[in-house]
Amino acid sequence: MKLKLALMSLVMMGVGSVAVAGPLDKTECIAAAKPGGGFDLTCKLVQSALMEGKYTADPMRISYMPGGIGAVAYNTIIAQRPAEANTLVAFSGGSLLNIAQGKFGRYNENDVRWLAAVGSDFGAVIVAENSPFKSLKDLVAAVKKDPTKVVFGAGGSVGSQDWMKAALTARASGLDHKSMRFVAFEGGGEAITALQGGHVQVYSGDASEAEQQIKAGAKIRVLAVMSDKRLEGGLSNVPTAKEQGLDIEWPIIRGYYVGPKVSDADYKVWVDTFNKMLVTPEFNKLRSERGLFRFSMTGNELDAYIKKRVASYRDLAADFGLNVAK
Repeated sequence: MKLKLALMSLVMMGVGSVAVAGPLDKTECIAAAKPGGGFDLTCKLVQSALMEGKYTADPMRISYMPGGIGAVAYNTIIAQRPAEANTLVAFSGGSLLNIAQGKFGRYNENDVRWLAAVGSDFGAVIVAENSPFKSLKDLVAAVKKDPTKVVFGAGGSVGSQDWMKAALTARASGLDHKSMRFVAFEGGGEAITALQGGHVQVYSGDASEAEQQIKAGAKIRVLAVMSDKRLEGGLSNVPTAKEQGLDIEWPIIRGYYVGPKVSDADYKVWVDTFNKMLVTPEFNKLRSERGLFRFSMTGNELDAYIKKRVASYRDLAADFGLNVAK
Protein backbone atom coordinates (compact mmCIF):
# COMPACT_ATOMS: atom_id res chain seq x y z
CA MET A 1 0.00 0.00 0.00
CA LYS A 2 2.80 2.40 0.94
CA LEU A 3 4.59 1.57 -2.30
CA LYS A 4 1.42 2.27 -4.30
CA LEU A 5 0.93 5.60 -2.55
CA ALA A 6 4.53 6.56 -3.20
CA LEU A 7 4.20 5.69 -6.88
CA MET A 8 0.95 7.65 -7.15
CA SER A 9 2.62 10.63 -5.52
CA LEU A 10 5.47 10.52 -8.04
CA VAL A 11 3.00 10.29 -10.92
CA MET A 12 1.04 13.26 -9.63
CA MET A 13 4.24 15.26 -9.23
CA GLY A 14 5.16 14.41 -12.80
CA VAL A 15 1.77 15.49 -14.10
CA GLY A 16 2.02 18.73 -12.18
CA SER A 17 5.45 19.53 -13.59
CA VAL A 18 4.23 18.96 -17.15
CA ALA A 19 1.15 21.12 -16.64
CA VAL A 20 3.09 24.13 -15.41
CA ALA A 21 4.78 25.35 -18.59
CA GLY A 22 6.95 28.43 -18.61
CA PRO A 23 6.33 31.51 -20.79
CA LEU A 24 9.09 30.42 -23.22
CA ASP A 25 7.53 27.01 -23.82
CA LYS A 26 5.47 26.43 -27.01
CA THR A 27 5.48 30.12 -27.84
CA GLU A 28 3.21 31.84 -30.33
CA CYS A 29 3.34 35.23 -32.04
CA ILE A 30 0.14 36.66 -33.46
CA ALA A 31 0.46 38.80 -36.60
CA ALA A 32 -2.67 40.94 -36.67
CA ALA A 33 -3.05 40.86 -40.47
CA LYS A 34 -2.62 38.49 -43.39
CA PRO A 35 0.89 37.23 -44.27
CA GLY A 36 3.34 39.52 -46.01
CA GLY A 37 3.09 42.79 -44.10
CA GLY A 38 4.83 44.49 -41.21
CA PHE A 39 3.18 42.42 -38.47
CA ASP A 40 4.36 39.25 -40.18
CA LEU A 41 7.88 40.66 -40.40
CA THR A 42 7.83 41.53 -36.69
CA CYS A 43 6.74 38.03 -35.67
CA LYS A 44 9.36 36.38 -37.88
CA LEU A 45 12.05 38.53 -36.27
CA VAL A 46 11.36 37.28 -32.74
CA GLN A 47 10.83 33.75 -34.03
CA SER A 48 14.35 33.72 -35.50
CA ALA A 49 15.93 35.48 -32.52
CA LEU A 50 14.51 33.03 -29.98
CA MET A 51 15.70 29.99 -31.90
CA GLU A 52 19.14 31.28 -32.86
CA GLY A 53 19.79 32.45 -29.33
CA LYS A 54 18.53 29.11 -27.97
CA TYR A 55 16.09 30.84 -25.64
CA THR A 56 13.44 28.28 -26.46
CA ALA A 57 13.54 24.64 -27.50
CA ASP A 58 10.57 24.76 -29.87
CA PRO A 59 10.20 27.07 -32.88
CA MET A 60 7.76 29.90 -32.18
CA ARG A 61 4.47 29.40 -34.00
CA ILE A 62 3.20 32.34 -36.03
CA SER A 63 -0.54 32.69 -36.44
CA TYR A 64 -2.46 35.28 -38.42
CA MET A 65 -5.46 37.13 -37.04
CA PRO A 66 -6.56 39.79 -39.54
CA GLY A 67 -9.35 42.21 -38.81
CA GLY A 68 -9.47 45.92 -38.11
CA ILE A 69 -5.69 46.33 -38.60
CA GLY A 70 -5.03 44.85 -35.19
CA ALA A 71 -8.40 45.34 -33.53
CA VAL A 72 -9.47 41.70 -33.67
CA ALA A 73 -6.18 40.49 -32.17
CA TYR A 74 -6.25 43.19 -29.48
CA ASN A 75 -9.79 42.34 -28.43
CA THR A 76 -9.15 38.59 -28.56
CA ILE A 77 -6.12 38.73 -26.29
CA ILE A 78 -7.81 40.99 -23.76
CA ALA A 79 -11.23 39.30 -23.65
CA GLN A 80 -10.50 35.65 -24.45
CA ARG A 81 -6.80 34.94 -23.88
CA PRO A 82 -5.65 37.48 -21.27
CA ALA A 83 -3.38 35.18 -19.25
CA GLU A 84 -1.50 33.37 -22.02
CA ALA A 85 2.08 34.03 -20.99
CA ASN A 86 3.58 32.28 -24.01
CA THR A 87 1.64 34.37 -26.56
CA LEU A 88 3.03 37.61 -27.98
CA VAL A 89 1.15 39.94 -30.31
CA ALA A 90 2.99 42.16 -32.78
CA PHE A 91 2.20 45.86 -32.82
CA SER A 92 3.40 48.94 -34.68
CA GLY A 93 3.01 52.68 -34.48
CA GLY A 94 -0.11 52.19 -36.59
CA SER A 95 -1.65 50.12 -33.82
CA LEU A 96 -1.12 53.02 -31.43
CA LEU A 97 -2.66 55.46 -33.89
CA ASN A 98 -5.78 53.28 -34.15
CA ILE A 99 -6.03 53.03 -30.37
CA ALA A 100 -5.86 56.83 -30.17
CA GLN A 101 -8.91 57.02 -32.44
CA GLY A 102 -10.91 54.40 -30.56
CA LYS A 103 -10.70 51.90 -33.44
CA PHE A 104 -9.99 49.01 -31.08
CA GLY A 105 -13.43 49.28 -29.52
CA ARG A 106 -13.84 49.78 -25.80
CA TYR A 107 -10.23 48.93 -25.03
CA ASN A 108 -7.42 51.47 -24.89
CA GLU A 109 -3.66 51.63 -24.34
CA ASN A 110 -4.04 50.67 -20.68
CA ASP A 111 -5.60 47.26 -21.37
CA VAL A 112 -2.54 45.16 -22.38
CA ARG A 113 0.99 44.73 -21.06
CA TRP A 114 3.44 46.40 -23.43
CA LEU A 115 6.47 44.15 -23.56
CA ALA A 116 9.20 45.19 -25.97
CA ALA A 117 9.95 47.48 -28.90
CA VAL A 118 12.66 45.91 -31.03
CA GLY A 119 13.20 48.17 -34.01
CA SER A 120 12.13 51.24 -35.90
CA ASP A 121 10.96 51.73 -39.43
CA PHE A 122 9.88 54.70 -41.53
CA GLY A 123 7.04 55.50 -43.87
CA ALA A 124 7.63 55.13 -47.59
CA VAL A 125 5.89 56.15 -50.80
CA ILE A 126 5.73 53.07 -53.03
CA VAL A 127 4.67 52.61 -56.65
CA ALA A 128 4.70 49.75 -59.14
CA GLU A 129 7.96 49.10 -60.95
CA ASN A 130 6.42 50.23 -64.26
CA SER A 131 4.80 53.36 -62.78
CA PRO A 132 5.16 56.63 -64.74
CA PHE A 133 5.97 58.36 -61.44
CA LYS A 134 9.74 58.53 -61.12
CA SER A 135 9.87 60.91 -58.16
CA LEU A 136 7.69 62.35 -55.44
CA LYS A 137 7.39 65.54 -57.48
CA ASP A 138 5.93 63.54 -60.39
CA LEU A 139 3.32 62.07 -58.07
CA VAL A 140 2.39 65.42 -56.53
CA ALA A 141 2.06 67.00 -59.97
CA ALA A 142 -0.28 64.23 -61.11
CA VAL A 143 -2.47 64.52 -58.01
CA LYS A 144 -2.64 68.31 -58.38
CA LYS A 145 -3.68 67.93 -62.02
CA ASP A 146 -6.47 65.45 -61.28
CA PRO A 147 -6.73 63.84 -57.82
CA THR A 148 -9.39 61.39 -59.06
CA LYS A 149 -6.87 59.71 -61.40
CA VAL A 150 -4.40 58.68 -58.68
CA VAL A 151 -5.66 56.03 -56.25
CA PHE A 152 -3.78 55.50 -53.00
CA GLY A 153 -3.80 52.08 -51.37
CA ALA A 154 -3.69 51.98 -47.61
CA GLY A 155 -3.37 49.25 -45.03
CA GLY A 156 -6.48 50.33 -43.15
CA SER A 157 -9.28 52.81 -43.64
CA VAL A 158 -9.45 56.57 -43.12
CA GLY A 159 -7.36 57.52 -40.11
CA SER A 160 -5.04 54.51 -40.32
CA GLN A 161 -1.28 54.92 -40.30
CA ASP A 162 -1.00 54.45 -44.07
CA TRP A 163 -3.85 56.89 -44.64
CA MET A 164 -2.17 59.38 -42.31
CA LYS A 165 1.11 59.17 -44.26
CA ALA A 166 -0.76 59.90 -47.49
CA ALA A 167 -2.72 62.73 -45.86
CA LEU A 168 0.50 64.29 -44.54
CA THR A 169 1.97 64.01 -48.04
CA ALA A 170 -1.08 65.84 -49.42
CA ARG A 171 -0.90 68.54 -46.78
CA ALA A 172 2.82 69.12 -47.34
CA SER A 173 2.09 69.44 -51.07
CA GLY A 174 -0.56 72.07 -50.48
CA LEU A 175 -3.38 69.69 -51.39
CA ASP A 176 -6.65 68.96 -49.63
CA HIS A 177 -6.34 65.42 -48.29
CA LYS A 178 -10.12 65.03 -48.53
CA SER A 179 -9.90 65.19 -52.32
CA MET A 180 -7.54 62.19 -52.54
CA ARG A 181 -8.86 58.72 -53.43
CA PHE A 182 -8.12 55.85 -51.05
CA VAL A 183 -8.75 52.12 -51.14
CA ALA A 184 -8.45 50.30 -47.81
CA PHE A 185 -6.76 46.91 -47.51
CA GLU A 186 -6.26 44.52 -44.62
CA GLY A 187 -2.53 45.02 -44.20
CA GLY A 188 0.48 45.78 -46.36
CA GLY A 189 0.63 42.44 -48.13
CA GLU A 190 -2.76 42.99 -49.77
CA ALA A 191 -1.94 46.60 -50.65
CA ILE A 192 1.30 45.65 -52.43
CA THR A 193 -0.50 42.92 -54.37
CA ALA A 194 -3.08 45.50 -55.49
CA LEU A 195 -0.30 47.90 -56.43
CA GLN A 196 1.39 45.33 -58.66
CA GLY A 197 -1.97 44.48 -60.22
CA GLY A 198 -2.63 48.09 -61.17
CA HIS A 199 -5.68 48.41 -58.93
CA VAL A 200 -4.05 51.34 -57.08
CA GLN A 201 -1.26 53.66 -58.22
CA VAL A 202 0.44 54.47 -54.91
CA TYR A 203 0.90 52.77 -51.57
CA SER A 204 1.98 54.77 -48.54
CA GLY A 205 3.56 51.87 -46.69
CA ASP A 206 6.69 51.13 -44.68
CA ALA A 207 10.30 51.10 -45.83
CA SER A 208 11.29 47.74 -44.31
CA GLU A 209 8.16 46.11 -45.67
CA ALA A 210 8.95 47.43 -49.16
CA GLU A 211 12.56 46.27 -48.97
CA GLN A 212 11.53 42.75 -47.94
CA GLN A 213 8.94 42.57 -50.72
CA ILE A 214 11.52 43.72 -53.30
CA LYS A 215 13.92 41.02 -52.09
CA ALA A 216 11.11 38.51 -52.50
CA GLY A 217 10.61 39.55 -56.12
CA ALA A 218 7.81 42.13 -55.88
CA LYS A 219 7.71 44.49 -58.88
CA ILE A 220 7.61 47.72 -56.90
CA ARG A 221 9.72 50.86 -56.52
CA VAL A 222 10.14 53.28 -53.59
CA LEU A 223 9.88 56.99 -54.48
CA ALA A 224 10.67 58.40 -51.04
CA VAL A 225 11.30 57.48 -47.42
CA MET A 226 9.84 59.52 -44.55
CA SER A 227 12.99 59.67 -42.45
CA ASP A 228 15.28 62.49 -41.36
CA LYS A 229 18.13 61.11 -43.49
CA ARG A 230 18.65 58.43 -46.12
CA LEU A 231 18.38 54.89 -44.89
CA GLU A 232 21.11 52.31 -44.93
CA GLY A 233 20.90 48.99 -46.74
CA GLY A 234 18.90 48.19 -49.84
CA LEU A 235 17.07 51.54 -49.91
CA SER A 236 20.18 53.71 -49.48
CA ASN A 237 19.69 55.28 -52.93
CA VAL A 238 16.10 56.35 -52.23
CA PRO A 239 15.83 60.08 -51.39
CA THR A 240 13.91 61.29 -48.38
CA ALA A 241 10.67 63.21 -48.74
CA LYS A 242 12.49 66.26 -47.35
CA GLU A 243 15.09 66.04 -50.11
CA GLN A 244 12.22 66.25 -52.58
CA GLY A 245 10.70 69.31 -50.99
CA LEU A 246 8.09 67.79 -48.66
CA ASP A 247 8.68 68.24 -44.93
CA ILE A 248 7.37 64.85 -43.76
CA GLU A 249 8.76 62.38 -41.26
CA TRP A 250 6.96 59.25 -40.09
CA PRO A 251 8.94 57.01 -37.76
CA ILE A 252 7.38 53.68 -36.83
CA ILE A 253 8.23 51.42 -33.92
CA ARG A 254 7.67 47.68 -33.99
CA GLY A 255 7.28 45.42 -31.01
CA TYR A 256 5.10 43.10 -28.92
CA TYR A 257 2.54 43.08 -26.14
CA VAL A 258 1.02 40.35 -23.99
CA GLY A 259 -2.36 39.90 -22.33
CA PRO A 260 -3.39 41.97 -19.32
CA LYS A 261 -3.51 39.01 -16.90
CA VAL A 262 -0.06 37.62 -17.64
CA SER A 263 1.61 37.35 -14.24
CA ASP A 264 4.37 39.70 -13.12
CA ALA A 265 6.76 36.74 -12.91
CA ASP A 266 6.08 35.58 -16.48
CA TYR A 267 6.16 39.15 -17.78
CA LYS A 268 9.57 39.60 -16.14
CA VAL A 269 10.86 36.44 -17.84
CA TRP A 270 9.97 37.96 -21.21
CA VAL A 271 11.41 41.39 -20.35
CA ASP A 272 14.67 39.81 -19.16
CA THR A 273 14.83 37.66 -22.30
CA PHE A 274 14.38 40.65 -24.59
CA ASN A 275 16.92 42.67 -22.61
CA LYS A 276 19.45 39.90 -23.23
CA MET A 277 18.57 39.47 -26.91
CA LEU A 278 18.47 43.12 -27.87
CA VAL A 279 22.11 43.83 -27.00
CA THR A 280 23.57 40.95 -29.00
CA PRO A 281 25.23 41.33 -32.43
CA GLU A 282 23.14 38.37 -33.60
CA PHE A 283 19.88 40.22 -32.94
CA ASN A 284 21.15 43.37 -34.59
CA LYS A 285 22.00 41.31 -37.68
CA LEU A 286 18.51 39.78 -37.78
CA ARG A 287 16.95 43.21 -37.34
CA SER A 288 19.08 44.73 -40.12
CA GLU A 289 18.24 41.87 -42.47
CA ARG A 290 14.58 42.89 -42.12
CA GLY A 291 15.28 46.53 -42.87
CA LEU A 292 14.64 47.68 -39.31
CA PHE A 293 16.76 50.20 -37.46
CA ARG A 294 17.98 50.23 -33.89
CA PHE A 295 15.28 50.99 -31.36
CA SER A 296 15.15 49.01 -28.15
CA MET A 297 12.85 49.53 -25.20
CA THR A 298 11.21 47.11 -22.75
CA GLY A 299 8.98 46.87 -19.69
CA ASN A 300 7.99 49.96 -17.75
CA GLU A 301 10.06 52.30 -19.92
CA LEU A 302 8.19 51.13 -23.01
CA ASP A 303 4.84 51.40 -21.24
CA ALA A 304 5.49 55.08 -20.46
CA TYR A 305 6.66 55.72 -24.03
CA ILE A 306 3.51 54.09 -25.48
CA LYS A 307 1.23 56.26 -23.34
CA LYS A 308 2.97 59.42 -24.59
CA ARG A 309 2.81 58.32 -28.23
CA VAL A 310 -0.91 57.55 -28.03
CA ALA A 311 -1.53 60.99 -26.51
CA SER A 312 0.38 62.67 -29.38
CA TYR A 313 -1.56 60.61 -31.96
CA ARG A 314 -4.81 61.78 -30.40
CA ASP A 315 -3.69 65.37 -31.02
CA LEU A 316 -2.73 64.57 -34.63
CA ALA A 317 -6.03 62.81 -35.31
CA ALA A 318 -7.96 65.75 -33.91
CA ASP A 319 -5.94 68.08 -36.17
CA PHE A 320 -7.18 66.12 -39.20
CA GLY A 321 -10.76 66.21 -37.95
CA LEU A 322 -10.87 62.50 -37.13
CA ASN A 323 -12.64 60.82 -34.25
CA VAL A 324 -10.56 60.67 -31.09
CA ALA A 325 -10.97 58.20 -28.23
CA LYS A 326 -11.75 59.78 -24.89
